[in-house]
Amino acid sequence: MPTDRYAVSVDRARSFSTISDAVGQIAQGRVVIVVDDAGRENVGALIGSASLVTDEMVNFMATHARGLVCAALTAERLAELEIPLMVQDSFETAEAFCVAVDHKSNSTGISAADRAATVRALVDPRSAPEDFRRPGHIFPLRYAEGGVLRRAGHAEAAIDLIRLAGLPPAGVVCEIMGEDGAMATLADLTRFAQEHDLELISVADLIRYRRQSERIVRRVAEARIPTSWGEFRCVGYETVLDGTEHLAFVKGDVTGEPEVLVRVHSEALIGDVFGFRSSDTRSLLHAALRRIAEEGQGVLLYFRRYEGRGLSVEGELRQLAGAGTPSASGPTGMRMDERDYGIGAQILADLGVTRMRLLTNRPTRRIAIEGHGLQIVGTEPLLAGASSGDFDDEGKLSKLLDGLEEFGGHVLGAD
Repeated sequence: MPTDRYAVSVDRARSFSTISDAVGQIAQGRVVIVVDDAGRENVGALIGSASLVTDEMVNFMATHARGLVCAALTAERLAELEIPLMVQDSFETAEAFCVAVDHKSNSTGISAADRAATVRALVDPRSAPEDFRRPGHIFPLRYAEGGVLRRAGHAEAAIDLIRLAGLPPAGVVCEIMGEDGAMATLADLTRFAQEHDLELISVADLIRYRRQSERIVRRVAEARIPTSWGEFRCVGYETVLDGTEHLAFVKGDVTGEPEVLVRVHSEALIGDVFGFRSSDTRSLLHAALRRIAEEGQGVLLYFRRYEGRGLSVEGELRQLAGAGTPSASGPTGMRMDERDYGIGAQILADLGVTRMRLLTNRPTRRIAIEGHGLQIVGTEPLLAGASSGDFDDEGKLSKLLDGLEEFGGHVLGAD
C-alpha cells in the first residue's frame, strides 16, 4: 500500500472511475487524475482542492506528476487579487495562464511548503493583492465560466469537481509526465492510477455528468427564413453565461442523421454585411449556405462576438485600415483553442445532431467532444465563391482567403 497520506484504495476492475467517486475523494482532500480525452493523444493531470491543499500534496505532484503546479481560480477571484493574464487577449495556449505568484511569507517560493502556502493564500478570502509577489512559482489558471460545458480544460474540470464536492471554487492542477519526460499516455495514466491508488476520470464523463441537469445555452426563437439558396429554419439561442445570442440556420431534418454537414461562422459585421473586397467574409458565409443547400441537409452556426472572441467592429476597421485582412489572433481578437467549443456543441446537441461532417479548411481535433454526445465523422473543404477576377492578382486573393481562414478558426474546427 502506498504511504501517501491522501491516497485511497479503489477497485480497478475498470479503467475509469465514476464522477461521484472522484468528487468524494476530492472532498476528503485527496487528488484524482483527470484525462482530457479517452483517446491515444491526451493529457492527464492531478487535481485537488486548493482549500484542502497540504505540503504533501504539492510534493507528490512535483515528484510524481512532474508538471507545473498550478492553481485554478475563477475570473472573479483573480480580479479580486489583481492577478492578470500572462498574455492579454490570447487563447493560443491550452490554458489561460496568469502571472505567476508567491505568497509574501515564502522564502524561496519553490519548496513544497512554500507553494502550498501560496495556494492556501490564493483561496483565503482574507488575502489581498499586496500579499503576493510577482512573478512567483505558482501559476494561476483562469477558469472559463460554464466549466467543462463551455471549455474542456483541466482548470474547468478542477473547479467543476470541487464545486460538486461543496468546497470553495479553487483547485490545484499538475499535468502528468512520464519518466522519459514526455506527456503520459492513457496507458501510463492507468498504470499511475493503479500504482498510487487514485481515481481516474475523463473530462468527457464530467461533461456527460453535468449535462444531465445543466445547460449553458437556451433556445429563444425560431422562424423560417427565405434565402437565395432556399428556405432555412433559423433558430436563435442565448448563452446563459452572458446573454450573447447566436443563430443556427438549419436545412432539412438533422436529428440523428449519420452525416450532418456543419459549418461554424464567426461574426465579422463589416465583411459579412457589406462585403468589402479586402474583408469579404461574406463569400465564405454564402459558400457555406450554398453548399448546405446543395446537400439538402445541414447546419450553419453563426456565432456572435462574445467575451472577446471574434473581431469587434473597432478591431475589424483597424485591421482593414492596416493589414488588409482580419486575423483573430491579433490584438483585437482571440482564437479559441481545441477545448473551447462547448457553446456550439450544446447548440448542435439541442438541434439533434449526433454525427457530423465539418465544412472546414483547417481540421482541428476537439477535446472530449463525445461528452456532448457528438462525433465528427469527417471534414469537407469549403470553397469560397470569390474568383481571381475580383482581385488584382492571384497572390492577393490567396492572402485574403488565408486571412479569412485564420480569422474564423475556432469552434468545432471551423475556419
